[in-house]
Amino acid sequence: MLSRQLINAFLGATFALASLGATAQTADKPLKVGTMAGSDAQIFEVVKKVAHQRGLEIKIIEFSDYAQPNAALDAGDLDANGFQHKPFLDSQIKDRGYKIVSAGLTYVSPLGFYSKKFKSLKDLPNGAKVGIQNDPSNGNRALLLLQKEGLIKLRAGLEGKNATPLDIAENPKKLKIVELEAAQLPRALPDLDAASINTNFATQAGLVPQRDAIAIEDLKGPYANLIAVRVQDANKPWVKQLVDAYHSEEVKKFIETQFKGALIATW
Repeated sequence: MLSRQLINAFLGATFALASLGATAQTADKPLKVGTMAGSDAQIFEVVKKVAHQRGLEIKIIEFSDYAQPNAALDAGDLDANGFQHKPFLDSQIKDRGYKIVSAGLTYVSPLGFYSKKFKSLKDLPNGAKVGIQNDPSNGNRALLLLQKEGLIKLRAGLEGKNATPLDIAENPKKLKIVELEAAQLPRALPDLDAASINTNFATQAGLVPQRDAIAIEDLKGPYANLIAVRVQDANKPWVKQLVDAYHSEEVKKFIETQFKGALIATW
C-alpha cells in the first residue's frame, strides 16, 4: 500500500505536469485577439504584458475595418476580440448570425461630433453637410446625439431599434446627412461641415475628444466596449484570464494617463 508521502508526491507531480502542459500549450499557441488599430491596440499591448506576467500569451491582430473582427472571430481565425460595444455586437449577431457573446466590459469611448469650421453644432447653417457612420449602431448613436442637441427629431416608436436617416421626422435646418465608413470620416472632415467620429479614429487623426469635440455623448450611456468570444469558448479558463488581465490596475492606469478622459475604464 502506498504511503501518504508517496501519494502526495505523485499528486503534486501530476498537477505540476498538467500545469506545465497548459503553459507550454499557451506558449506554443498564443491567444489571437483581434482589435482596431489605434487606441484599442495600444491598450491591448499593455494587456498583453500583464497576461504574459500571469502565464497567458497573447498575439494581437490589428484591423482597420469594424466589419472584420467579428467575422474573423466567428470563423475561428481569432480566439477573442475587443473593439465594440454591445449594441454593435447585437446588430452584427442579428444581421449575420454570429455565435459570439460578451465576456466582459472594457471601457467607455464616447462618440463625438467634430468640425473644422464651427465651434458648436448649433452654429451649423441651413443645408450643412453632416457626416455619420454608415454602420447601424454607430449611425444610430450619431443621430441620437444630433437629436439631443436639438438639430433633428426622430420619428416615434424606435425604442430598441437603430435609427437611420430615413427615420428623421423633423430637420429644420435641412441638414444633408452623409453616410460614410467610420474610418473615412476623419479624412472627410475638411469636406464636411461636421462629422461624427469614433474615439479610436479621432485619436488616430490627432483629435482629442475632450478638447476638440463640438458635441459628445453622455458617458453614462449604453455604449461600453467589451471583449467578445465564441459561444463555445465562453466558459473556458483562458477567457477569465484574458478579462482579468484587462481588468488590472496596470491597464486602468494606462487608460487614465494615456487618454486623459477620452476613454474611461468600466471596472
